[in-house]
Amino acid sequence: MTAEPQDQPPWHTLEPAQLYERLATSPAGLDAAQAAVRLSRYGANELDAAQPLSPWPVLLRQFKNVLIVILLIAALLSAFLGHAVEAVAIAVIVLFAALLGFVQEYRAERALETLRGMAAPDAAVLRGGTEVTVPARELVPGDLLLLRAGDRVAGDVRLTEAYGLQLEESALTGESLPVDKHAAPLTAPDVPLSERGNMAYAGTVVSYGRGAGVVVATGMQTEFGGIARMISTIEGGRTPLQENLDRVGSLLARAALVAVAVIVSAGLLRGEPFIGMLLFGIALGVAAVPEALPAVVTISLALGVQRMVKRHALMRRLAAVETLGSTTVICSDKTGTLTRDEMTVRSCFCAGSWYEVSGAGYEPVGEFSVQGRGGAPSAELVELLRTALLASDAKIFQDQATGRWAAQGDPTEAALVVAAAKAGLSRDELAARYPRLDEIPFSSERKCMTTLHREEVGLVACAKGAPEVILSACTAQLGEDGEGPLDQPAAARIAEAARAMAAGALRVLAVARKQGTSRAEAESGMTFLGLVGMIDPPRPEARAAIATCREAGIRPVMITGDHPATATAVARELGLLDEGRVVTGSELESMDDADLEREVAAIRVYARVSPAHKLRVVAALQKKGEVVAMTGDGVNDAPALKKADIGIAMGITGTAVSKEAAAMTLTDDNFASIVAAVEEGRGIFDNIKKYLMYLLSSNIGEIGLMAGAMLVGLPLPLSAVQILYVNLATDGLPALALAVDPAEPDLMRRPPRDATRGIFNRAVVTLILAGGAWSSLVNLALFAWARASGCSDAEAMTMTFVSLVLIQFFKAYNFRSDRDSVFRRPFANRWLNLAVAWEICLMLVVVYLPVLHRPFGTFSLTAADWAVIILASGSVVPVLELTKSFSRRRGGAFI
Repeated sequence: MTAEPQDQPPWHTLEPAQLYERLATSPAGLDAAQAAVRLSRYGANELDAAQPLSPWPVLLRQFKNVLIVILLIAALLSAFLGHAVEAVAIAVIVLFAALLGFVQEYRAERALETLRGMAAPDAAVLRGGTEVTVPARELVPGDLLLLRAGDRVAGDVRLTEAYGLQLEESALTGESLPVDKHAAPLTAPDVPLSERGNMAYAGTVVSYGRGAGVVVATGMQTEFGGIARMISTIEGGRTPLQENLDRVGSLLARAALVAVAVIVSAGLLRGEPFIGMLLFGIALGVAAVPEALPAVVTISLALGVQRMVKRHALMRRLAAVETLGSTTVICSDKTGTLTRDEMTVRSCFCAGSWYEVSGAGYEPVGEFSVQGRGGAPSAELVELLRTALLASDAKIFQDQATGRWAAQGDPTEAALVVAAAKAGLSRDELAARYPRLDEIPFSSERKCMTTLHREEVGLVACAKGAPEVILSACTAQLGEDGEGPLDQPAAARIAEAARAMAAGALRVLAVARKQGTSRAEAESGMTFLGLVGMIDPPRPEARAAIATCREAGIRPVMITGDHPATATAVARELGLLDEGRVVTGSELESMDDADLEREVAAIRVYARVSPAHKLRVVAALQKKGEVVAMTGDGVNDAPALKKADIGIAMGITGTAVSKEAAAMTLTDDNFASIVAAVEEGRGIFDNIKKYLMYLLSSNIGEIGLMAGAMLVGLPLPLSAVQILYVNLATDGLPALALAVDPAEPDLMRRPPRDATRGIFNRAVVTLILAGGAWSSLVNLALFAWARASGCSDAEAMTMTFVSLVLIQFFKAYNFRSDRDSVFRRPFANRWLNLAVAWEICLMLVVVYLPVLHRPFGTFSLTAADWAVIILASGSVVPVLELTKSFSRRRGGAFI
């Protein structure tokens, strides 16, 4: 069933009778049997997954890495030459890295699948004339769908009834304000989507009133489904980190091949046996290649992604985490992301007095105060809130699972219900005491709503609406001395109070009542009760997150469809407008791309803008060299989310299409979660850098030691088994521990990393070379000294082997930061402490257990040997400390 039939008149042009006939249904809806047949025919009412993920390409993709290929070759060679232990060790690491990457990608996809189910879980329909609630996925064309305030529309619907019905369609059309709906047919067949007043579309939300209609399309045949087909899933493009690591791998492979060839050739020229030198060459080749690199990178990203989930951010792709650490601008929606998305009464003007109302959100906890002095609300204020409550349809309730308060219905009315509850008024008690008999619904033309209730004196009319409309209907006002006439000076004071509230970015409603009236006369000769000012308050954690952004060199920008005054007030309260300016959508339209590119750096708030404007903002920022994170929840946001360096979808309010287009999804729609994700991204990149510094420096030290021995004519200072032991065992666990190193305290006080510079800046390269060169020099000197002192070759080799292991442990602690001293929180990484302790125990077993002396070529060392070894290996600490100090003085780039 298509949303717009090609060979018949469009749905919005049909009379209800024609609609029922075409869809073979009736005002009583389908019966259960008809619905089951149609469900089988049309399929479930849900959007298709963008692209089914086949396991085999994901698994094979894990092996498209030059280091993995080299290691597989090394494992095969080791097995061919009879060295099963080495072959198994290498193969285990390769399989571990590949399987971990495979599992993590699948876990991310499964988590995303759960988010796809966040929209419209249930639908109220008429089946055989009886109202029933069915899962939204079981909705079928021909169903009669019932719509009430707060409902998310579950399919495309041609309305047949509409009573004050308004729909929030911003996710589909970009229209920021609720749209009035009606049931009358339209004459023009080519009416734009946003002007089809008798249609309700899947994914939109009923913000006010009630209605009913016939479902004309479900699933991928809805308007949402059509757009979803046009927007393909983001391709898993390669990030700078991946490219950088591939280049490192290729470089290391070539360097290792050359070094091994030179050393093996030199050994053969010196008369060493061919098989022995071939084994030694394989061992040295493995030592030169950081075989755990794919595993460590995957582990770092995977653990970071898991931490992000706990902080309410879900990444679609592991590699996209890298970009987070380079983010320079975060463009965020206001409602629900920077604010609570829970309208809250802040101020009341009643009987000539101003009342401030504490509390935020839908939790009915707060106090009323006048000029800072609290106390029980006055009788006039209670009457104001009682009348506002009676004229509202919203309900508040506490979620039993989470304990959080939520609202059903219009957010503005929910704020009135909460304020009344703070004054001790119960909706249920008032509804029983003053039952509603009739109502004159709100419309955009009337700008007010009136309800009629039965009380002892007859009918009482309760009205709320725009201040100017309510004032024009009033002839009296309620004061401390009871009702009195509403003269011109009093009306002027009320109008001035309304303007003062609006100037403070509050949404203002006036409230009035009339006792002993009738429907025909309800909205004339009323008594004015007061004004209520409300706002969607900022999230308390958002201000701290924005301050963190500033410290981190990240520029937060607000993009909203709200009025500039509201946006400005919220931005100032959050500390977002300390500098910069506000631009409206109309101003944005008047700018060409060159003008916007010149101005974009100074703009902090975009107000009254549509989702379509976001794409221009992203493009302008990127042309200025910014790395942009952009939030969005609607279908129209998808192009901007794809264009941004990090597209961020809303997990709660976001559409399935926006989630498919985004690289990251917020499960709590909270700005603070974006900042937390950026922090995790920076920490992950830092840890990958620490691992690379440590391991490359260690490998340089090993190769330098072997090459140096050959150059000066010394025997090989390590055996092939010792080299493999150092590389596969000693390097492995400390390196993995560095991958989970705690974040440095000043991580979010540094400017963003330049994404184009890669990992290997001047400070990093200097530390790697300094650590590697010193390790080679010290261990070569130790080996030469031991032989010159009369030690046997086995003792000299053992001393060099132990010294090489310990010097790498010292470097592991030093490389926890490329800028700070090793003595600053030296043992903060408990995993590194455990790894080093474990490896020292294993090393002692290898050195002192006689049965292992022959296979490992080791010798039981004396106390004097240990003193020399510790002195030699510990000397790397001051060398690296001096190197860091030198780089700091030179202003080296550390991030």
